[in-house]
Amino acid sequence: MRVLVAGGAGLIGSALCARLLERGDEVVCVDNLVTGSASNVAGLGGRAGFSWVEADVAAGVPVPGAFEAVINLACPASPADFGPLAREILDTGSRGVANLLEVARRDGARFLQASTSEVYGDPLVHPQPESYWGNVNPVGPRSVYDEAKRFGEALTMAYHRLYGVEVRIARIFNTYGPRMRPDDGRAVSNFVAQALRGEPLTVHGDGSQSRSFCYVDDQVGGLLALLGSGCSGPVNIGHDDERTMLEVATLVIELTGSRAGVRFVERTADDPVRRRPDLTLARRELGWEPTTPLSEGLARTVEWFRSRTDP
Repeated sequence: MRVLVAGGAGLIGSALCARLLERGDEVVCVDNLVTGSASNVAGLGGRAGFSWVEADVAAGVPVPGAFEAVINLACPASPADFGPLAREILDTGSRGVANLLEVARRDGARFLQASTSEVYGDPLVHPQPESYWGNVNPVGPRSVYDEAKRFGEALTMAYHRLYGVEVRIARIFNTYGPRMRPDDGRAVSNFVAQALRGEPLTVHGDGSQSRSFCYVDDQVGGLLALLGSGCSGPVNIGHDDERTMLEVATLVIELTGSRAGVRFVERTADDPVRRRPDLTLARRELGWEPTTPLSEGLARTVEWFRSRTDP
């Protein structure tokens, strides 16, 4: 296939581009590099079938030729970005999704929208099945991302119902791995970067809030399984191994040999208490489930960060 990957220079996008090339697809990566990095796809530049365009999909998709698949991973996703990049997030989740859906509509391409577990907000149902409608504060500090992704899902389904666009919606849970930004503000990258610098790991609140972390290779496998399936979704794609933030910080300390310990800081507003996907649908409809244990994925991530910081 010829595949357009929006947000292809990010953590998940760059790994997805590499996997698509490995299976023989032609890949066009589009990214405005607001949070993605050209270095993430630099190693793909010399490979046959790969090209990339620096562009903001909210302003248009300046890519010639037809596509068989359009995958939208474009959008800043870190809580640290929700304030300074609020307008960009809302534009990407509305105009950007619409522009990419128009490409899919024009070409008769299959469209995969990367949504998020954030559509569940601070969930009152645990674990979260796709049938749960969520508990989102529409005017809180996280709302720009939560509501942009909820709107993106609605827009995707509107194109499906109005124009017959073949769509897939993935609700991505916390993903980590090599090529994360050290300063992106997410828990794993924060913990690893702080530990390697010899700084205390900053844990919000008492660290009892939980998340379920999925290694990037597993995440890509889930997205490709959904893309190739007959399931429109939404489908949860993530890991159902639930850990507290303090557990994750402790594991990072063990893996890095840090002696700086933990520093507790004020918990952020609307920070969800618990988050774990119900993967029943993914296992049944996609034949997919994550396989990388957290300790193994974190060890790989630590080594990648270390390789970028050692002399």
